[in-house]
This record gives sequence, structure tokens and C-alpha cells, in this order.
Amino acid sequence: MADFAQLDDTPEPVSGSPAKHSAQTAVSMGKVLIDRLTPDTGILLAFGLVLFVISLGVNLFLEENLARLGWSLLLSNSDIHAPTGLALTLLIGALATNRLRRPRRCRKPPASDEMNRAIEILATQPNASAGLVRLGDKKILFSDCGDAFIMYAQQGRSWVALFDPVGPREAWSGLTLKFMEEARKAGCRAVFYQVSPDFLPLTVDAGLKPYKLGEQAVVDLTKFDLKGGTRIRLRRAVNRAVRDGLEFSMIEAEDVPAVLDELLSVSRTWLIAQNATEKGFSLGTFQPRYVAAGPVAVIRVEGRIIAFANVLSTGSAGDACIDLMRHLPNAHQGMMVLLFVRIMEHMKAAGFRTLNLGMAPLAGLSTHNKAPLWNHVGDRIYQNGERFYNFRGVRLFKDKFDPEWQPRYLVVSGRGMPVISMFDITMLIGGGLKGILRR
Repeated sequence: MADFAQLDDTPEPVSGSPAKHSAQTAVSMGKVLIDRLTPDTGILLAFGLVLFVISLGVNLFLEENLARLGWSLLLSNSDIHAPTGLALTLLIGALATNRLRRPRRCRKPPASDEMNRAIEILATQPNASAGLVRLGDKKILFSDCGDAFIMYAQQGRSWVALFDPVGPREAWSGLTLKFMEEARKAGCRAVFYQVSPDFLPLTVDAGLKPYKLGEQAVVDLTKFDLKGGTRIRLRRAVNRAVRDGLEFSMIEAEDVPAVLDELLSVSRTWLIAQNATEKGFSLGTFQPRYVAAGPVAVIRVEGRIIAFANVLSTGSAGDACIDLMRHLPNAHQGMMVLLFVRIMEHMKAAGFRTLNLGMAPLAGLSTHNKAPLWNHVGDRIYQNGERFYNFRGVRLFKDKFDPEWQPRYLVVSGRGMPVISMFDITMLIGGGLKGILRR
């Protein structure tokens, strides 16, 4: 297993930083004491340490080192023989301090002038999924020259940036360093979520560390059609859906308001059937203004909408992205296949070159002997976590359309498993603990 220094996102110690040296010293002293503890006294000591850290105001580095100690005791097979209860108490305590003493969050949406500037930049860059900035649930940090931005949200002590910086690549480096510095000034860690391989060299130069999150499915529309033997199953599913009366149409943005009530009804029914709440951050949510900002693809039966998806696109007609997808339960087995195929055909005819089908989380992680611990843990979840999320099913469904699978990464500062960062991201996407527990 990994050694002590590889188990969380604790920043590297910096010479001359008393807080960091104190945190490191406290961890070292804790390791020495642990061998002498019984299970009962160990858990009592852990509770005492958690309360002590809270009473200090929970310095970011103390919080992270508390998680580091808990993870090392829980996962390491070194010479530290600690009770499992002690390790779990320290780990849960670190998350508790992250919740109880987090910096105050600004929940106000971006100002209208900031949003207008961001939307102008969207039209000049190739990443359609960056249209998620329109949700208004993320803050916007612009480059000094104003031609690029990072969209991000704060959860706990994490500033989580979504995707690569948006705008010309020559602005990425300065904007990335600016984001990291602003996060540091706020007493928070900088986190980059779902970034591409193109962004990784900049993160390495900035001293950050990448972890593979999974793979994103991108269809080359210039090559997509339903002809040939390799498409026979897809072709049969589409033909069967059409024979059964399913009809596709693309509703342009100006006509979407007329069907918003019907779309909302489908959305609410889907959420109830899934026992789910609206998510957010990296996922579209049903907000009337957001849904009506672009075209919406729908499937109808006898004139009634049974499934829909909104489509994000770039101004250059290069890339498009399927975002919010909702459907009535048990309406027709082939409705989503028909929806995806017809969207691809429509966007291809409109001159678009690629269609982003979204992520397959934890897919494609290498698990050879030299692979990091993160990969082994992620692959175990991918193979055995179906009760929590349909990991393999998502990958298999998107594979039907023969996409190119492109890796996507989480990038954070520090050394090893980014436990607290991932917890904060999960809270952001899930809409808090209540949303996570529901689904």
C-alpha cells in the first residue's frame, strides 16, 4: 500500500510557514503516541484532537493533516497498529472541521455584466460544455486582459474550477496562477475538475497533481452514420422506435418557451421516479431560463413529449454537447437511443464536427503494478459500485455510438489521495448532503 505521504491532498511544506510546520509536527507526534493507545483511549484522544482543532479555528493545514493522519492509519500497512475506530474518527473529524469552520460562501449569482462578458467569450472558443456557466451557480474569474475566464464554486475550503479555462490558450497560464493565488488568499485550496490533457502541462508547472476521473465520450460527427454491419443493432433500435410511433424534433431556442410547462412536467416525473433531487455545478438543472437559452431535442408519442435533452453548442459550429436529459419512466425502451441518434444526425447536418456525450466516471483507469493508489480505489468502485451509480451501464450505453474516449482529470495541490477535495466536489454536484443521500 501507499506510504504515509501519499494518502491525502496535504500541501507540501513550505520553508518559513509556522502553521505548516506546526501541523507536520503534530502529525509526527501523533504517530509516536498511537502505538501506546488502547482502542478506547485512542478514540477518546481522537475526539479530543478534533475538538482542539475546531477550537483553533481550523487552519486549512491542520484540517488537511488531520485527514492525512486518519487516512494513513486506515489504509497503511506500516508499523502503525492503530484501532480502526481511531482512524475513522480522525477522518470523519477532518470532514467535520471542514464543514463547521468553513469560510463564508458567497451564493450570489454572477453580476449581469460578468455573465454577458462570459457569454461573449463562449462564442469564440471550442468547448460547448462551457455553456454550463449560464446556470449562474458558479462564480467567474476573468483573466487580466478580460478575454478568458474560469468558472468555479466554493465548497468548504475548496475553490473548485470546472473544466479548462475558457478562452484563448495563451491566457490559460496567467489565469490559472491568478486563480490559485486568489484561493490561497481566501485560505482555500485550488481544485480543477474535469480538465483535459491539454491543461495538464500548465498544472504540472504550477506544482499541482493530476488524478484521472474517467473518460469523456466524443462522437466524430463527420464520420457518423447508420450504415454498415457495425451499426446493425443501432439501426434496428432506431427502426423499431420509429415503427412504434416515436417522433423526433429539434425545437429551436425561440420556440422552447411554448413547451416549457410540458418539459417541466417530464422533468419532475423523472426526478420522482429516480428518487432524486436536482444536481448542479457540472450537471445541467431544469431552470426555465437556462433550458430556453438553446435548442431542445424532444421525442414525442402521439404528440406528447416523453423525453428531451437540451443541446449546448459553440458559435463556431464545431462542438456540441448533450446536457440535461429527462424522460418519462418506462415509456419506450428505445427512446433514448432514438434521441441520441437523431441529435447526432441533426447536428451533423448543421455543420457541427463533434458531439460530447459526457463523462463515464471512473472508466479507463489503469490498474497495473505501477498505477497510483487512486486508480486502484477508483477501479474497485467502478467494478463494484453499481448500487450507488450505474458506472458500467453508462459506459456501455455511450459505447453504442462508437465515440472517442478522452481522459478527464481532477487536479489538486499536495501529495496523494485528494479526500477532502472530492468530498467537497460531491457536495457541490449533489446539492448538499440531502441531495447526496437521496441519490
